[in-house]
Amino acid sequence: MALIDFEILPVREPVPERDREAILAEPAFGQSFTDHMITLRWSAEKGWHDGRLEPYGPFTLDPATSVFHYGQELFEGMKAYRQDSGSIVLFRPQENAARFNASARRMAMPELPEETFVRALELLVTQDRDWVPTEPGTSLYLRPFLIATQRGLGFTHPSDSYLFCVIASPSAAYFGGGAKPRALTVWLSEDYTRAAPGGTGAAKVGGNYGGSLVASRQATEQGCDQVVWLDSAERTWVEEMGGMNLFFVRTPRNSRPRIMTPALTGTLLPGITRDSLLRLAPTLGIGAEEGRISTGQWRAECASGELTEVFACGTAAVMAPVGTVRGVHGGWTVGDGEPGPITLCLRDELLGIQYGLRPDPFGWIHKVC
Repeated sequence: MALIDFEILPVREPVPERDREAILAEPAFGQSFTDHMITLRWSAEKGWHDGRLEPYGPFTLDPATSVFHYGQELFEGMKAYRQDSGSIVLFRPQENAARFNASARRMAMPELPEETFVRALELLVTQDRDWVPTEPGTSLYLRPFLIATQRGLGFTHPSDSYLFCVIASPSAAYFGGGAKPRALTVWLSEDYTRAAPGGTGAAKVGGNYGGSLVASRQATEQGCDQVVWLDSAERTWVEEMGGMNLFFVRTPRNSRPRIMTPALTGTLLPGITRDSLLRLAPTLGIGAEEGRISTGQWRAECASGELTEVFACGTAAVMAPVGTVRGVHGGWTVGDGEPGPITLCLRDELLGIQYGLRPDPFGWIHKVC
């Protein structure tokens, strides 16, 4: 396939430096956006075409556009980091490109060449490099997405046209940062499930998130920060927390600690942070495995002291400790209810790699500028 070119159309009136610096001083997650965006179109006749880096702004779409009615869309989430050396880097962008295409296959949408996906990110980050914040724990959040743009209400076939876009937002950590992040209180959802076998649970699509909002609201009403999803068949086996993967830490006596995350069954999102931790932990003397855990086992192992820490992980939050669990049948505390040493060790090591403070033994860092 021929290399896809992007036309560069810089904004005539960028956000004034004073206003940009005010945003970067206190970046709120996903609330402010940079001066530019990437757009690229696909049609059955032309394939991928009309790539542009252009001023950030609204789209004009017909009310009958397919995405509004049948939800044919997908997205990715990733970050650009300003490292200690001053370089701006991406973390494992090829993995995001691969997951983007896996989601596209599930949604009957066209795949985007991985080199084009990465090139689009590089162009936007380079053009808007002044928007990458410098404070510890901050980053430039990148949101690539793909939407169906065919006009019409027929739903028996996929759209015959699509729009790919990348936007960027300077952001702090989703749940707050600092050397010791706040431990979360979570709600075990027994009324709702996130995904079922054969569904779209392994794809990063908006419908998974839209369908989760009622359960998230229920969690908030119960005084919790996030919802924990259980399997759809038995409502017994732990799957994810909100939009993040979960890890369970066991610290047996006279043995090295181990982390375990629910195995990928087709209903869980294959998180890139999840995969990174499974590979990183053994280099720190921490065992790592995939498996499964029931809610009853979670509660019993916390009571016995075998299970000492739980954390969630994902691009937006990086790593979020879980301190308290609540449900319709009561609740319990994980460890002492505070972030544990294994969680903090893994978090520090991962962030250290991303910000250039620790060696990168896996070649995960992709330098942009």
